[in-house]
Amino acid sequence: MPNLTIVVGSTRPGRAGAPIAQWFAARAKDHGGFDVNVVDLAELGLPLLDEPNHPRLRTYTQQHTKDWSAIADAADAFVFVTPEYNYGYPASLKNAIDYLHHEWQHKPVGFVSYGGVAAGTRAVQQLKQVVTTLKMLPVFESVNIPFHTQFLDSDGTFQPNEVLDQAAGAMLDELVRTEAALRPLRPASQAAAS
Repeated sequence: MPNLTIVVGSTRPGRAGAPIAQWFAARAKDHGGFDVNVVDLAELGLPLLDEPNHPRLRTYTQQHTKDWSAIADAADAFVFVTPEYNYGYPASLKNAIDYLHHEWQHKPVGFVSYGGVAAGTRAVQQLKQVVTTLKMLPVFESVNIPFHTQFLDSDGTFQPNEVLDQAAGAMLDELVRTEAALRPLRPASQAAAS
């Protein structure tokens, strides 16, 4: 079964991204189209890009980069869970993307965005420019959560409504189809240079 890696893009203390990602991961497991892995960038702890060589060379010198490369390389599809900060996405997510190059290629990506009235959609529009440069294919279907705090209960657990649940299902269906179509374009997994 293909591997879906869900990336929690915000590292800010008290962020809503972690409970939203937990909900989406459970939804993805129930969907059954993927083995599901969650990567929380706050736990991964990547410093600001500190590799001396361009990522396309894949000559990584830092262990944290090698670890991140192995995680991304093993993924067949991605979902980025991102807030919208000042019309954009968090620097932590851009930093994580920029660490790598080949690991992203020919893999589909979906977006779960959250924020105020715009539901994080402006951040997603910016992200689409970045991921297509890396030969990822963003799927049209997405989960956009407006005024996201209304969906967090008193324990901080994300409680979606029917619209959000249906959007998640539609995006997962499309990720399954797109991953299968892109699979022949991807070379066999290559381990990062030791």
